[in-house]
Amino acid sequence: MSARIDAAVAVVRPMTIASLDGVLELELEVYPFPWTRGNFVDSLVAGYTAWTLNHVDGDLIGYCVAMAGVDEMHLLNITVAPTARQRGHARRLLAELVRLCRRSGATRLWLEVRESNFQARDAYRRLGFAQVGRRKGYYPAPEGRREDAVVMSLDVGDDERDPDALD
Repeated sequence: MSARIDAAVAVVRPMTIASLDGVLELELEVYPFPWTRGNFVDSLVAGYTAWTLNHVDGDLIGYCVAMAGVDEMHLLNITVAPTARQRGHARRLLAELVRLCRRSGATRLWLEVRESNFQARDAYRRLGFAQVGRRKGYYPAPEGRREDAVVMSLDVGDDERDPDALD
């Protein structure tokens, strides 16, 4: 995976069964408690929004999976390759998701993030997400323990706000 890929030259594509080998490779690289192939397959079969972000040459940069609800969207997984971080890729995926929310009439985007993931929590806050709750014992943790999730939410119903300028 290239470390110098700018978000502007990356392409958002639908995630497919064929793209899962690369997605799983990245998932295993990034997370101590990764999603399984079955989690991704179930999401695709259920019709969830699932995208990959690829360099124009096809190299995988990141991906996201989100589930639509009544007037809302729930971001289930967003991942960017460690070598491609800090280049606007997560912001690009979130901007595309905000556009989808608006087209489908969703007014709120939800997510959970590990309480210990201060870097992600700070990034979400900078993008306009607000902490709205906590889920006790939501995530698996080492040695059989559980970690709380911080629930965050973004109002995406404001059509005046440019999704590319999330802040």
